[in-house]
Amino acid sequence: MQAVIRAIAIILLASVMSGLVWANPIADSKPTAEAPPNHEASLVVFNRTVTVFRASFLGAAPSVRAARARSVIEEALRQGQELSVSVKANPEGQIIVLDSRLAFIITAGDVDSLALETPEAAAKQAALSLEKIIAETRESRNVESLLKALGSSAIATVVFGFILWALARLRLWLAAIVMRKAEQKVRNLKIGNTPIIERQHLLPFLGRLLSILRWLFILLLSYEWLSFVLSRFPYTRPWGERLNDYLLNVAGGLLESVIGAIPGLGIALAIFMLARVFIGFISRLFERLANTAAPISWLTPETMPTTRRLFGIGIWLFAIAMAYPYLPGAQTEAFKGLSVLLGLMVSLGASSIVGQGAAGLILTYTRTIRPGEYVRIGEHEGTVIRVGMFTTCIQTGLGEELALPNAMITGTVTKNYSRAVRGPGYIVDTTVTIGYDTPWRQVEAMLTEAAKRTPGILDNPQPLVFQTNLSDFYPEYRLVAHAVPSQPRSRAEVLSTLHANIQDVFNEYGVQIMSPHYLGDPETAKVVSPDERFAPPAKKPD
Repeated sequence: MQAVIRAIAIILLASVMSGLVWANPIADSKPTAEAPPNHEASLVVFNRTVTVFRASFLGAAPSVRAARARSVIEEALRQGQELSVSVKANPEGQIIVLDSRLAFIITAGDVDSLALETPEAAAKQAALSLEKIIAETRESRNVESLLKALGSSAIATVVFGFILWALARLRLWLAAIVMRKAEQKVRNLKIGNTPIIERQHLLPFLGRLLSILRWLFILLLSYEWLSFVLSRFPYTRPWGERLNDYLLNVAGGLLESVIGAIPGLGIALAIFMLARVFIGFISRLFERLANTAAPISWLTPETMPTTRRLFGIGIWLFAIAMAYPYLPGAQTEAFKGLSVLLGLMVSLGASSIVGQGAAGLILTYTRTIRPGEYVRIGEHEGTVIRVGMFTTCIQTGLGEELALPNAMITGTVTKNYSRAVRGPGYIVDTTVTIGYDTPWRQVEAMLTEAAKRTPGILDNPQPLVFQTNLSDFYPEYRLVAHAVPSQPRSRAEVLSTLHANIQDVFNEYGVQIMSPHYLGDPETAKVVSPDERFAPPAKKPD
């Protein structure tokens, strides 16, 4: 109701203004400040611009010419007679005659050179504006016309108020329907079993969005109501027409932009569709090539997923570059500035990422390591779980999972225990140092026997013992054996069992292990007798 009361007040104010104009139709037509000399000046009467003076004539500046013409037109309108407007050609310019009075002259210097306007066209347009002003002045003196304007404005105000009232009543009902429909649609939007949009975030967002749309609708409705009401009264009609023209120009500009962007969007969409089709074709081709009996050296089942992904990224980047000029706003300064900003961010912040990615590609295509292999990378040892673009994950014998940067792997020595055997498996090795007083043949036999007692170590090929060094106090013996593959923890377990068996075998034969540094024999041999092998709290197996 408050909106309706305010609307009625505006209507009454407009009627009062029209009444004032009836008494003095040009009361408010004078400008607040006179334009400076030799500058263009607009001739405004009854809130309408008749013409624009841009040049001096007979020593009179444009502002003086506009004041004189306004005075003549206002005097003619005050008399309230039937006035006619005519245009007469003259060597000095086009003369606008109001009945028998000279209103003003439009010279060649008054036309808009940028719009390629002529004095004849400018004079014709000025005459039409004068005729409209005369008609509106006559209408402002007509009580019947004023009452019709008040009646139509009142009806528009009532309709406007009713729509606002209905919108306030239906707001909650419409919001509930929209919320329910949106929630039903969003419930099915999932990636796997995870919803894309959470309900507790959806409802507040939709509430704010509906509130914004509601206020935009109210503002647009108020804008149209004000434009309609102002257009009913002669004095305020130019204001209403300008409001309508502005809204139509904005809507027309938006519609023209949308229509103009459709061809470019169509071309961009066609480019993206072709890229999608070509990626599908390349993917199927790579799968066939990788699964053939004689695959290409760089396209194996291990490298095929990475190769397919790289080709897909390259095709999409090429498609984006081709479609970029056809995207709406691609030639604007804002779009160009955003492109420069993204390029600067990539060049400054992606150097390490590019290095890690290049290292990942090197590991993938050189096949230095593969998932399932047991490797030693620097100080880290374990089974390879995953070789990624930027990091490689290995699981140690203790169950720890390590993520190693690919650049670090390519920059250090990698020992692959799984490549030394034919087929599945890996190498197990250990080193002991025994004094020179123990026969080397006995040491080799004891190490071989310890290896054969260890579950998981293969008998074929047989374990081998190498004397790797003859130091000052002891020779170094290295046992190398092949083990079967199992869980990522298996090599550590096999190695632990092997060390235990080596101690047992050496104790059985009375040979002490002085590893890693052998300096001299103690007074008594450092061996464990059979009776002490299961000293508490150790328990003897059944």
